Amino acid sequence: MRARPTAIGYLRRDVSGFSQSWDEIQIRSVAKRLGYDLAKTVVFGRETDSPESRLLNVIRTIDVDAVIVPSAAHLGGAIPDPLVQACDVVTVSPENTYARWSVPFSGLHVDGT
Repeated sequence: MRARPTAIGYLRRDVSGFSQSWDEIQIRSVAKRLGYDLAKTVVFGRETDSPESRLLNVIRTIDVDAVIVPSAAHLGGAIPDPLVQACDVVTVSPENTYARWSVPFSGLHVDGT
């Protein structure tokens, strides 16, 4: 078992443009603040075929707990369900965590019945 949860960063070169270095800094900063060991940052471009599948392969190979992205725009504008099923997804801006684990509905009402 690892001492700290592991994350990877992910960004699209064509989405970041001239802000790529800043996006990478932001990914590292959020990873550190949230207590993740950032294993690497994966950078794909417009020419990358099947970027979601390739990202999922990296997630499974490294066995990460989370992927940190500058924004949902780097994932095509929405957080893909298969990605959230594989690991937590953290967006830097706006800062959100899309958790893979959720508390199952117990069937109880607020009043306990």
